Amino acid sequence: MALQNTLKALSDPIRREILTMLKEGRMSAGEIVDKFPVTGASISRHLSVLKDADLIRDTREGKFIYYELNASVLEEIMLWLSELKGKEKDD
Repeated sequence: MALQNTLKALSDPIRREILTMLKEGRMSAGEIVDKFPVTGASISRHLSVLKDADLIRDTREGKFIYYELNASVLEEIMLWLSELKGKEKDD
């Protein structure tokens, strides 16, 4: 089920863009919302899907929530995909 949630989360272009932005470092929810031409509620839902898939983590600091990338899950997926690909004939 975890892999299914992860692949679902990665299937949306806005969520992939959020992950790309978080690659540069943590961001507040407001900073993320400001980067997209959609409602704050829509971004909140995208963040929830990413969090449920364990692709991001959130931390509350005062009245702000900051999001950061959880690279370990992405590394697991990359490893799994590379195993599916198999070895090249030249290897």
